[in-house]
Amino acid sequence: QVQLVESGGELVQAGGSLRLSCAAPGRTFTIDAMAWFRQAPGKEREFVEAISWSHINTYYADSVKGRFTISRDNAKKTMYLQMNSRKHEETAVYYCAADQLGRTLYDNTWSWHYWGQGTQVTVSS
Repeated sequence: QVQLVESGGELVQAGGSLRLSCAAPGRTFTIDAMAWFRQAPGKEREFVEAISWSHINTYYADSVKGRFTISRDNAKKTMYLQMNSRKHEETAVYYCAADQLGRTLYDNTWSWHYWGQGTQVTVSS
């Protein structure tokens, strides 16, 4: 079983920056990709971005291109999400996801089998 633990969520001002972390302690040989999703109150969970284990592939939602950067530290088994120029409407619970997907990174929730508990990010206006 893959365990995912998010951290770093907090209150940030609009226009500010924040970095989230997702640690994957324990067994990880069954996954080759990780992703971030977010879910705002009353809305469906939406894709933010994903990265392959090999670092070769990344995939961003259009809404975050140029502002968010995904990265990974394989030695630490940790994925990061650097978020800049935050917007109030991006207040949400941010979730880490992982799975074994091969060469394709998917932006839908049903393709990702493993999920963390989420971390709350609040962007003040």
